[in-house]
Amino acid sequence: MMNQKEDPYLDLIRRILDEGNDTESRNGNTRSVFGHHMEFSLRDHTIPLITTKRLAWKTCFRELMWFLRGSTNNEELKDQKVKIWNDNGSRAFLDSRGLSHLEENDLGPIYGHQWRHFNAPYLDCDFSYRGAGIDQLKYIENMLKNKDTRNSRRILMSAWNPCQIPQMALPPCHVLSQFHVTEGYKLSCSVYQRSADVGLGLPFNIASYSFLTHLLAKHCDLEASELIHTIGDAHIYEEHASALETQIVRNPLPPPVLNIKYKRDRLDYYKFKDFMIEDYNYYDEIKMDMKA
Repeated sequence: MMNQKEDPYLDLIRRILDEGNDTESRNGNTRSVFGHHMEFSLRDHTIPLITTKRLAWKTCFRELMWFLRGSTNNEELKDQKVKIWNDNGSRAFLDSRGLSHLEENDLGPIYGHQWRHFNAPYLDCDFSYRGAGIDQLKYIENMLKNKDTRNSRRILMSAWNPCQIPQMALPPCHVLSQFHVTEGYKLSCSVYQRSADVGLGLPFNIASYSFLTHLLAKHCDLEASELIHTIGDAHIYEEHASALETQIVRNPLPPPVLNIKYKRDRLDYYKFKDFMIEDYNYYDEIKMDMKA
């Protein structure tokens, strides 16, 4: 039986601290392992939000809904007080990526563009891409809603588009997700992440794809079953090591429950108020600085 707590995440931290290789990366010194697999239960409406520290799940959810709308405009996140893309949307960072033609906070054809308009020629974040490119998320929705296709092994969504990576503020870290239905109604998601900042980014990624799986299950009249998370380069920045050593001695608490109150007509019609997290208990916050 899968552990319904965050033990797989904590075990990854221990593995990196104990067995990892020290590397000098583009944005700091890290200790890392290559190739890691985790499984989290989503059954009975549970959602694997980290409990050994406080997770800003509302920020995570708002970013996910931004992806679902196909947006690449960081101003929309800033208006909701979501700051996670601010460094990558700065004038200095965009210029460093050779994207001087983009306005500040235009992140280029990142996740939302690839999910909803895969490979559509990118002009700017304000352009309407309606009907352009391939709407991968709509394809997944259609496959899952149809009883004749929901058992397909082709229900995949890719954020990795080599043709457009040079136009992105940051190449995608979580690059591929696959959805799978068993027993006619149990929905699982397997996500592959090429690179994971284990201290700060990974808890968000686990939460985000858990939210997405629960949302697809609700929208397509299925039940969320599990999240399977595979990582290529899983790394800890040296500045985060002492904080994570504090975190792994904490005994994880039972996972919270997610209830989605309404079924909307479209995936991008869901609102923050539709989602209710119950019984989320957690330890005190552990501060770590984000690496751009």
